[in-house]
Amino acid sequence: MPNPTAAMLVIGDEILSGRTRDSNMHFLAGELTKHGVDLKEARVVADNSPAIVAALQELSARYDHLFTSGGIGPTHDDITADCVAEAFGQSIHVRDDAFALLDAYYKAEGREFNAARQRMARIPEKATLIDNPVSIAPGFTVENVHVMAGVPSVFQAMVASVLPGITGGAPLLSQSLTIQRGEGDLAGPLGELAAEFSDLSIGSYPFQKNGAFGANIVIRGTDGARIDAAMTKLAEVFA
Repeated sequence: MPNPTAAMLVIGDEILSGRTRDSNMHFLAGELTKHGVDLKEARVVADNSPAIVAALQELSARYDHLFTSGGIGPTHDDITADCVAEAFGQSIHVRDDAFALLDAYYKAEGREFNAARQRMARIPEKATLIDNPVSIAPGFTVENVHVMAGVPSVFQAMVASVLPGITGGAPLLSQSLTIQRGEGDLAGPLGELAAEFSDLSIGSYPFQKNGAFGANIVIRGTDGARIDAAMTKLAEVFA
């Protein structure tokens, strides 16, 4: 049975402008790989409501799970929650459960729970809250969409909260071999190997070091024995 599939939607002008480097996709890909969920697509969109709504509807329909990052903070350009509500035809308002979490947190911190911070308690009506042990402001899940913060430490904590509730498949395994030859020399034999082991993913990642060309060949799959067999054949071909 194939593994569940997933996509990631990164939301924010700051990513597209180059002001902020996204690390959340790299983290999510690693965690999903270990959990047996195949990340099939990642997309970045600006802080534009129609674009976000369209991406939410398309990706959630195409994959088993959609993870979003960014746009659920206290400022005017944090519009992800509203877009999710629109995409799924739900109303959105300050929810009592989210409000209580944030109210208690800011009282304990001795900081004002002002109107801007209360925006983080605006959650679509049918959403389930995602725990945030770092800064309390919750993410949420609507249908198969998991909506999370863009701050890496908070995003990572939310992923840890969500993954136990997702049924995964077989973890993706991998082995690699470095070959000191250019890809032009490798392409033919690698194509034959890929045809023989069509159930595996075989990738070639070239490099140049000290004037010499080489490539790291990475073989991925869920069957360890098949990977071992492919690696053995690979080593024999390029011995």
